[in-house]
Amino acid sequence: MPSLQPRPCQSMENPAIISLLQETSGRDRRSKSGGFFKMFKLFPMLSTGCKMVALLGRPRKALLAGDATTGTLFGYRKGRVSLVIQEDPRFLPTFVIELPLLTNVLHKEMATGLVRIALESEARTHKKRLMEEFVWAVYCNGRKMGYSIRKKQRSEEEVYVMQLLRGVSMGAGVLPCPCEKDAVEGELTYMRARFERVVGSKDSEAYHMINPDGSDGPELSIFFVRM
Repeated sequence: MPSLQPRPCQSMENPAIISLLQETSGRDRRSKSGGFFKMFKLFPMLSTGCKMVALLGRPRKALLAGDATTGTLFGYRKGRVSLVIQEDPRFLPTFVIELPLLTNVLHKEMATGLVRIALESEARTHKKRLMEEFVWAVYCNGRKMGYSIRKKQRSEEEVYVMQLLRGVSMGAGVLPCPCEKDAVEGELTYMRARFERVVGSKDSEAYHMINPDGSDGPELSIFFVRM
């Protein structure tokens, strides 16, 4: 099991990343105070020296509702965070993975600034579609956190969360725990938002969080790249 301790910043100069994402230049970065449950309008911005974050800039183009998909991050405060991607909250997820990242660590990242999560597949053959790859190296704001395996089957806990959030398009909060597990691992928290999906090639996709009402808020982006 890979270590969850933060590791030194690692460069991700992958050609697929560079072809997909444009560096954001000349943008003012602001520092504010805020918390996880005020994410949509109170998240501050964060600057970092990691090369990956410099490369993974948001493309400057209008956000179209037709390009949007639903992304959910959830987990027990003392456990690992899971990522679920759905075309529509009413349908089964197209991608489910448990990240090698503690939920409370992710909360701290979100409360202090810009969050970029990158998943990189090291597959040597490209017979599968990008999102069908199984093994992923996971980075958070330029730091390699470890490896994860995409899930083929949804667990009872994941099905439970998806059922509770079936009618939720965006939001963040605490869910009722289905068992006594919360006594050990803390509250079951979630964050759900609409994301703009940007396809760079068959080997690169990006998901950029759409702020409510087009407001000037925080940036949360998730990137999928195949070597």
